[in-house]
Amino acid sequence: MDVMPLLLLVAGSAAVAAAGRRVPVPVPLLLVAVGLMVSYVPGVPDYTLDPHIVLPLLLPPLLYTAATDSSYLDLRAQLRPVALLSVGYVLFATFVVGAAAYLIVPGLPLTAALVLGAVVAPPDAVAATAVARRVGLPSRITTILQGESLVNDATAITAFRVALAAAVGEGATWAGGILEFVVAAIGGIGMGLVLMVPLHWLRTHLREALLQNTLSLLIPFVAYAVAEQVHASGVLAVVVVALYLGHRAWEVDFATRLQEEAVWKMVAFVLESAVFALIGLQLPVVLKGLGEYEGAEAAWYAVAVFLVVAAARFVWVYPATFLPRLSARVRAREGEMSWKGPFIIGWAGMRGVVSLAIAFSIPLTVHDGGPFPERNLILFLTFTTVIGTLVVQGVTLPPLIRLLKFPTRDVRTETLAEANAQAQASRAAEQRLDDLLADERNALPGPLADRLRRVLERRRNAVWERLGQVNQVSGETVDDTYRRLSREMIGAERDVFVRLRDGRYIDDEMLRTLLRRLDLEEAAAYRETT
Repeated sequence: MDVMPLLLLVAGSAAVAAAGRRVPVPVPLLLVAVGLMVSYVPGVPDYTLDPHIVLPLLLPPLLYTAATDSSYLDLRAQLRPVALLSVGYVLFATFVVGAAAYLIVPGLPLTAALVLGAVVAPPDAVAATAVARRVGLPSRITTILQGESLVNDATAITAFRVALAAAVGEGATWAGGILEFVVAAIGGIGMGLVLMVPLHWLRTHLREALLQNTLSLLIPFVAYAVAEQVHASGVLAVVVVALYLGHRAWEVDFATRLQEEAVWKMVAFVLESAVFALIGLQLPVVLKGLGEYEGAEAAWYAVAVFLVVAAARFVWVYPATFLPRLSARVRAREGEMSWKGPFIIGWAGMRGVVSLAIAFSIPLTVHDGGPFPERNLILFLTFTTVIGTLVVQGVTLPPLIRLLKFPTRDVRTETLAEANAQAQASRAAEQRLDDLLADERNALPGPLADRLRRVLERRRNAVWERLGQVNQVSGETVDDTYRRLSREMIGAERDVFVRLRDGRYIDDEMLRTLLRRLDLEEAAAYRETT
């Protein structure tokens, strides 16, 4: 097996993503664009998306990291709009896009058109999270987009299987499809509920951070595989487990949390970069099979399907947002909503690698042995829809938010809330310290007890200092100066330790121990002021 193409993909996409952080273009779009250009460089191999790799190996960790970063409480508060988008909109888009494709493309059977509709129906979790993170959307809209993209893959995959069974002549019915969806959804949620408690128990009872993080890397694959094995939704199983573990992450020890955050940031960075690069690299593979369609004809179909996909989302989003608000109880619970929020939600429906992976899983032949009708055209239209939503909507979303003067996060209010929370926690910690020191078994010399109190005071004051004035000479806030001086002091210590190691006064093992201690102190100083 030649691993060089895989290494080139990972290394190249990571390099482009790293460079993209220094330019104003959103990183996902830059990766797609570079992938498109590189795909025609002589000698570059064909990177064909294999659904047997993307769905069970790439989708679970991407869903897991997105779900653990989400808020269970926020998602529960937005359950109605999330359900309407992740289930209702996907089914609506499947029928609308399928019917439009059936009318637009001569000779395309309705069943094959519905296959296309199911393929392009779900907005992508990776794209939604990446763009929402970049543009800094308000928390409620970000929660709705993330919640939708976490669940909608399950709806789309089930709708795709039903439409595909009808297209290949296996006699599937929509009543049977609805039953299959219900069974898969209930089974996936149930499997997640069954797995989440023992997995969390295992995480909290493993005593080594290394073992706990090894388990953390395995969890999404285990949840997905077990659920799929019993014909339930692996997507929903992963999401349920991840939401539960993320909600109770505070019960895991600090070393595990520190390692886990670093590990999953790296995993998410590598996978997201590779996924967006893979989208661009599919162009030669898709065009190679287009064959009988002329360029202008195929381009017209692509533009028409893209416009239907974009319009259908608005047609669903506005009624789904405002019709429930005819109820006074809904208005009282969710507050007022202007037209701007639904507009952003409607425009943020980027498609991604899941749609392409599902499209590539369309078989070459139908039940009677003949070719699947217009398979290559469906692949092409899926590809152009994914590229179109990423480029058109992804590029225009940030300036659109600025143009609409969309409210962004109130940093001062958030800082005040953080400071008040820290003040309450500090008072509890101070009371606990006094209670402990009153016991003779916990007697400490005065300087050490004072040191505990100073650390607590520093942690309490650090958040309030972020609201303070800027130093007129240096232009720094108090916490910026504190962080810089702390790093300078730690850097001086680090230089001495290295010099002692080079002079053979201490060995490398002792150096690593001392450096780790400084690293933890530097991390603590950084976290106190951020």
